[in-house]
This record gives sequence, C-alpha cells and structure tokens, in this order.
Amino acid sequence: MSAVMITRKVRKWEKLPGKNTFCCDGRVMMARQKGVFYLTLFLIIGTCSLFFAFECPYLAVHLSPAIPVFAALLFLFVMAMLLRTSFSDPGVLPRALPEEATFIEMEIEAANGNVPAGQRPPPRIRNVQINNQIVKLKYCYTCKIFRPPRASHCSICDNCVDRFDHHCPWVGNCVGKRNYRYFYLFTLSLSLLTIYIFTFDIVHVVMREYPVSHLCSQKEQTGFTVLEVLVCFFTLWSVVGLTGFHTYLISLNQTTNEDIKGSWSGKNRVQNPYSHKNIIKNCCEVLCGPTYPSVLDRRGLMQDDSLVSATCAAPSSSSSSNATPQTTKTTAPLIPNEHTPDDAKPSIAASAEKSPSPKEELPPALKLPPLASPETDAETSIAKDKTH
Repeated sequence: MSAVMITRKVRKWEKLPGKNTFCCDGRVMMARQKGVFYLTLFLIIGTCSLFFAFECPYLAVHLSPAIPVFAALLFLFVMAMLLRTSFSDPGVLPRALPEEATFIEMEIEAANGNVPAGQRPPPRIRNVQINNQIVKLKYCYTCKIFRPPRASHCSICDNCVDRFDHHCPWVGNCVGKRNYRYFYLFTLSLSLLTIYIFTFDIVHVVMREYPVSHLCSQKEQTGFTVLEVLVCFFTLWSVVGLTGFHTYLISLNQTTNEDIKGSWSGKNRVQNPYSHKNIIKNCCEVLCGPTYPSVLDRRGLMQDDSLVSATCAAPSSSSSSNATPQTTKTTAPLIPNEHTPDDAKPSIAASAEKSPSPKEELPPALKLPPLASPETDAETSIAKDKTH
C-alpha cells in the first residue's frame, strides 16, 4: 500500500468553512437550518392559493377583474424578494489564511508584549476613525481577522458577516450588507399582501352575507375564507410590526444588532457615526445605495491536493535482477553545529575531507587509476610486451 498525491481543481465553495449549504454549483447559499424557511413558503403559497381558488373568481365577477391581477403581481414580487434574500450571500467575510493569521498574531503579541502567567491578556481591538469618531474593531478568534465596522460573527452560520443585522430563520439565511434591502422589501411587500388578502376576505364574507345574486350556497364558499381570515389575522401583527421596526432602523441608519446592544444609545450616549442626521438620506443610503459584490468568489477554481491509497504490485524476479538496486544514504551536515554530539564531530570532519567538492573533481580522462596490486602489475607488463 502506498499513498499517491492527486491534484484536482475544485470550486472554492466546496472548501469554504462555516455552516452554510450550497446548491446549483455554488450559486445558491443558505444556512443549514432551513426548516422554518419551508414553513414560510408553505404559509405564503398556501394562503395565496386558497385566495386565488375561492375568493378571486367571485370578486372578479362581482367587484373588479383587477383584484386577482394585482394580487398575482404582489405575490410574485413577494416570492422574488424572499428567494433573493434566502439564496444570496449576505456579506460573508473570508477567513484569514494561515500565513495571514500568523502575521496578525505576531503583530498582536508585539503590540501587547509578554503577559505574565495567570493574568488575562488585554482585549484584541483596533481603533479607527469614522466621521471624527473613534470606532473599535474587534478581533474574531474563529476567523482570525479584525472585523470591519458593523460586522459581527453569526453563531448559527459560523461566519463573520459585514454589516450584520440578524440571523432570520424565516428566510433561512443571515441578513447583512448584501441582502438587507431585499429583506426589507420582502417584509414590506408581505405586509401589503397580507393586508390585501385579509381585506378582500372580509369583503367576500360580507358580500356572501348580503348577496346580490344567488349563485352559490353560503356554506360551500365561506369555509376556506374563514381559514384565510384567521391565518392573515395572526400573521398580520408580526409581519406589519417587523416592517415598522425595520423602517424605524432604516430612518436612523442602524442595524438590529446595534439596536439590541445599545451601541449608540447606551450610557456613554455615543452618536451614531453612520447616520446622516436626515431620514431621507439614511433611507436612500440603505435602500438605494450600490450593490456590493461578494468577496467569497464561491465559483472560483482552486487546487485541492488529496492523498489516495494505491496498491503497488511486487516486481518479478527477472525485472528485479536487471534493475539496479537503489540505496538511500543519510549524510550528516558537513559543518558541525552546537547541536551535534562531540563523538560525531570527528567523523563529520573526516567525511568533509574525503568528499571533494564538485569544482575540484577531475574529468574522467584525467582521473588517476586506482592503486595497483602485484597481480595487476604483472598483467599490465605482459599486455605491453604483446603490443610491442
């Protein structure tokens, strides 16, 4: 048995650390815990399916045909924003390479000095100035980097996320710098869709109670409507409340993580350096700013070296007799150092004297013959007489 090193090219997403799952050759990136995300899909698709199947035909005939059309457009927009939030990179920061981590550790040790045994080392932070205000950058012991401003490490996905807002199990992903606007548009459009369905469900029930024309019986048509009203009623409070909370955060240019920790409203009363002191400017920066590219390069190629065990067949006798035996000789260093034993130093010096350098080696034509024995002297003299 022998091990063979095989080098093959793989996508970078196959070797990325963290607790994320990838689909479609790295194009889709989500968290591993996706059970609540499937529940979100079931509630949205199920409620809208009941609305299109039982309420829309009646309302389109007796009220307006634009009701199902607007509901379909709103439903498609909600699904697009949900999938865009769930399947995208929220702004995961790559971890430091081993060489970079070693360099950062050396810098930290040089800055902090030697810490006596039994004492806690000082916190690993760096200070940067943003809008004439000092902001502390914290060191991540998992990713081996100093996190950028407003970044935080998600314990569920096990990654540092730039402008980390929170981890949302309802969308099955973190909410960060690259997908926050889509998350907000998802909550806003879902609130409008929930209010829309809830309103026309009530209208449908009222119109059934006071019918204009006798088309269908009341029991067959209002059973699923009552179920939709109950689902929308309990969903309305949480979704609309979440949308209002994030509208408040956007107006102040804050994140959920900063609001929970009280970063800009604690005892020190430190002002938010990222706020423009203007609601319109803050909303434009968060919702209309540039779309930042991903720094992971998930679909890029990299070389992967892996060991594969292989069985080597024993050589035959004929081939072994013709093959030149290979010997491995271990030579000691020519220059003895302080770690060399005393009894080994003379042999090292002797080996240095016996082995000439490549520069002093004579060419084959000028090499001296080996010392001759008496038998070889006689043979050489007889050969010379024959030639003469």
